Amino acid sequence: MLRFPTTTFHSVVIGVATASVLLCSAACLAEGDGTQVPAREISSRGELTHEERSVTELFKEASPSVVYITSIGLRRDYFSFRAMEIPQGTGSGFIWDDQGHIVTNFHVIQEARRAEVTLADQSSWPAELVGYAAEKDLAVLRIDAPPEKLEAIRLGTSHDLEVGRTVLAIGNPFGFDQTLTTGIISALGREISSVAGLPIRDVIQTDAAINPGNSGGPLLDSAGRLIGVNTAIVSPSGGYAGIGFAIPVDTVHWVVSDLINYGKLQRPTLGVELVPDTVSRRFGLDGPVVLHVTPGSGAEHAGFHPTRRNRQGRILLGDVVVAIDGQRIRKRGELGLALERRTAGETVTVTLVRDGKVKEVKVKLDGPG
Repeated sequence: MLRFPTTTFHSVVIGVATASVLLCSAACLAEGDGTQVPAREISSRGELTHEERSVTELFKEASPSVVYITSIGLRRDYFSFRAMEIPQGTGSGFIWDDQGHIVTNFHVIQEARRAEVTLADQSSWPAELVGYAAEKDLAVLRIDAPPEKLEAIRLGTSHDLEVGRTVLAIGNPFGFDQTLTTGIISALGREISSVAGLPIRDVIQTDAAINPGNSGGPLLDSAGRLIGVNTAIVSPSGGYAGIGFAIPVDTVHWVVSDLINYGKLQRPTLGVELVPDTVSRRFGLDGPVVLHVTPGSGAEHAGFHPTRRNRQGRILLGDVVVAIDGQRIRKRGELGLALERRTAGETVTVTLVRDGKVKEVKVKLDGPG
């Protein structure tokens, strides 16, 4: 089962056992018969190994960039009927820049009325939502903290990653802030489903322990650079089971840039409106059907056929979009995925099915609507 590891307050109970500590003098210990014996000297840890020192330094460097996010919801008191704000969950995030932008998973703040961000120095700040992309499970918040408190995370790349490389995850599992786990990249090119039901592709798989509350936290390479955002786990129980997933930083970078600048993703378009996928399935079609063609769009210039009625009132289905530049399209959401790395004005080859015949047309992409 694929789970998004956000800690919810009502589902996680952490018990703390108390222990009785018996103290004698600093110079002695008592045996069972009451005889006093000299206490043994406790030696220091000694020198760290090179690997331990490296991990320790990376944590010290990166941890100030990691934040603790509390999402706040509303609940109505059944006796007074007054609405009360209550903490509904926690997650992780990280500082993107010195302007106060915080990156996290969308599902961390999805149902929140508001959110608070706690920095590594334990100061808390109210956050405003800048934008989100549910289909990528990413969101950007902003806090009005002074620049000297905002240490932006260092960015890496994800296109040249290799299986077996060491990775580090920092987050707030089960509400325990500033927690470090280590592991390796166990697979690349995975695909998971976002909260919007659309696939997130080229996801990083890791065995670094990721638990509820780690969502939105950074996955770092051995140089302390961001290579992914910890997002989901595979677990039959809800706890860590050895498989976690992170959205690659190359995807995070362009999504976050769009969210900061526009509040939403800025994909180019073909200039068509598609019918719901349920309609396509009902007719046994291989892809989404064109419902409407925007006047003056690239699709209109390419001669796309929309869905229409003939003189007898019979519905004539429009073109069926089955591929973009050879990339298979089966559902409406996949059309957006195929265009997300394109730019307005670029020309793509669209494969259509019209009246049972396959047809290829060149379409100049329009800017985002």
